Amino acid sequence: MSLSGKILMVAGVLILAGGSLVACSPLKVLNAMTPGAAYQKTADIPYGTNPRQQLDIYVPREPAAGKALPVVVFFYGGSWNDGSRKDYGFVGEALSSRGFIVVVADYRVYPEVKYPEFLKDSAQAVAWTLQHAGEYGGDLKRIFVMGHSAGAYNAAMVALDARWLKEAGASPQQLRGWIGLAGPYDFLPIENADVKPVFWFPDSPLDSQPVRHVGDDSPAALLIASHKDKIVNAVRNTGGMAQLLRDHHVPVEEIYFDNTTHATLVASLSRPLRHLAPTLDRVADFIENTPSR
Repeated sequence: MSLSGKILMVAGVLILAGGSLVACSPLKVLNAMTPGAAYQKTADIPYGTNPRQQLDIYVPREPAAGKALPVVVFFYGGSWNDGSRKDYGFVGEALSSRGFIVVVADYRVYPEVKYPEFLKDSAQAVAWTLQHAGEYGGDLKRIFVMGHSAGAYNAAMVALDARWLKEAGASPQQLRGWIGLAGPYDFLPIENADVKPVFWFPDSPLDSQPVRHVGDDSPAALLIASHKDKIVNAVRNTGGMAQLLRDHHVPVEEIYFDNTTHATLVASLSRPLRHLAPTLDRVADFIENTPSR
């Protein structure tokens, strides 16, 4: 079942509990249940020339006076086949409510592009953030990249494989850390039919895998997964990545939740579903307490 389908089951319960039926996507349901008081949003900012090379930025409405704020660049999932930043306002609200500036970026997907073009887009979005976050009150020494599922892969590759940020005129050394929710970091040979053409199956490049790029200078990481994840093998991907980071003496937190699935892990950031897991608390703690390198 797709990410939207799994969230739909949860959102459907919420809709029925509220006594009404809404003919819209489950992510839009979560967004509709998300208040907008915590942030000011600037939408449709181009970081490139393609229509999908755009981002939205969420700035806390009442930031701490005189203090530059941590910045989080978030990439959504969708098997590199679909997705829209407009469906993830609940992520912007969640993180901005904790005092962080949030950038939610679109990137090109299959069939318009294949690997590694979406990584180039992700790196361009991060480079844009490094160049412009200060204009919104961001602390350029506290920039984090974060993603869910395929977006966690993008975040990992931008943080670990210096090729992509270098091409965009930046460096992973400028990142304070990265956060992966249910990320695929070691998935060859590819089994998912939707993902096979994205990574040139059967000739998928070995260096497309994030686990191949861990080094002693990698940024600190927070890796969260669900014991009930049936889409991405948490032991192989989250567990394997965490162990590699530890082997290289890179600070890493490895967390697994019992009451979330692959889809509801990111949905648990939203106000309606925070009872599922303390995902937002753990992310906020990591952002607030990760020291500079």
